[in-house]
Amino acid sequence: MDLLQRLGRFLDRPGFPWKKLIVGFSLAEYLFESFLSARQYRVLQEKKPPKALEGEVSQEVFDKSQAYGRAKAKFGFVANVYSQIQNYGIIYFDLLPTLWGLTGVWLTQYVPAKYQGEIVHTLIFFFTYNIITTILSIPTSYYSTFVLEEKYGFNKSTVKLWVTDMIKGQALMVVFGAPLLSGFLAIVQKTGNSFFYYLWLFSVVVSLFAITIYPIFILPLFNKLSPLEQGPLKTGVENLAKRLNFPLNSLYVIDGSKRSAHSNAYFYGLPWKKHIVIYDTLIEKSETEEVVGVLAHELGHWSLGHTTKLLGISQFHTFYIFALFSVFINNRSLYQSFGFHKEFPIIIGFILFSDALAPMDTVVKLLMNILSRKFEFQADEFAVKLGYSKDLASSLIKLQIQNLSTMNADWMYASYHFSHPILPERLGALGYYGDEKKADAKRMDDEKPVKASDREL
Repeated sequence: MDLLQRLGRFLDRPGFPWKKLIVGFSLAEYLFESFLSARQYRVLQEKKPPKALEGEVSQEVFDKSQAYGRAKAKFGFVANVYSQIQNYGIIYFDLLPTLWGLTGVWLTQYVPAKYQGEIVHTLIFFFTYNIITTILSIPTSYYSTFVLEEKYGFNKSTVKLWVTDMIKGQALMVVFGAPLLSGFLAIVQKTGNSFFYYLWLFSVVVSLFAITIYPIFILPLFNKLSPLEQGPLKTGVENLAKRLNFPLNSLYVIDGSKRSAHSNAYFYGLPWKKHIVIYDTLIEKSETEEVVGVLAHELGHWSLGHTTKLLGISQFHTFYIFALFSVFINNRSLYQSFGFHKEFPIIIGFILFSDALAPMDTVVKLLMNILSRKFEFQADEFAVKLGYSKDLASSLIKLQIQNLSTMNADWMYASYHFSHPILPERLGALGYYGDEKKADAKRMDDEKPVKASDREL
């Protein structure tokens, strides 16, 4: 505690050029990511698929995947430039203090005196700022959905549904954001220098609350969950869950095709009560055993403790963020660099602190992706030991083709951006190299079965 306070006093230096430093961080990050994107774009210009995919992916599909990747890369370049212009505009024209002052005028004019204060002022500021940024994001969101995704056959949404989703998102922001932000501010105000301990405990409670209410109240606003019908798929998944002692409570099919042709499957829930959700697009385009193979991989994450480990890392990262925030919350030189000379709002301090933390976030992102890729290989190996190497490999290839996912990647770009290994790497780890290796994959399935009772869960 004392160390954090001393560090805070050390960093609070009158006249320190915080604005230039943060702008420099933002520019450096943009240039770094542009450099990585340029490296990846060269890979997206290759004319032939990787050797591991030559017998699995037609030239036509590969060409379409490459074209889709290049289109996303070009769009990403324009979107990033647009985002940088917004950020620099907000900083250069001192829009944060201007908006804070404007919302302060609204507070005194339209809010009863007994409700006036930093918390209500912050809520008005936050929701106004959120509406502005949402409006600014409309052009890129519209292009991504109705031009880019539409061109390659993935968009299933309509303008009406897109607008409705946007309105629902804003409504949820008000319903849940107001009490959460109020709680955040109240804790900081009332608990002194040790506020970060209480903020962290608050975030843990909120996380558990979100896990509980999301499938009940939030997800149905956007998608329909239907119980998986009786049949070979349901039987196969239930048998897999029993084999692993996975606490399966329910099996759902989600109408992902309502918005997109992309496929996926996942599970969620509390430790003693889990739910599996399968996209209707995955069921439609895959064989039963292939879907079960995908879920064997997903349940591998659970059985190997990956979800618990990632949750622990996430909580540690949250605590570390709040602890560092305590260093900056009273940094007057930071506030003054961005035009706040008389008032020092908590929310502004957190926004500026988040910007100052950008270089550390880049390192954290790199490390988390390295760990995530390691976990993906381990989950694939888990599925192999259960006897699903062939089915998982076949499903991964189909998903790659259906989603037109990147077939190859620059190593540096992939290290920074990808949370999953690229397909050739995963197929190699599965022992699958095409038709000539199918017999080997089958033999691997036969030789490596593992009962759930043989594995420590």
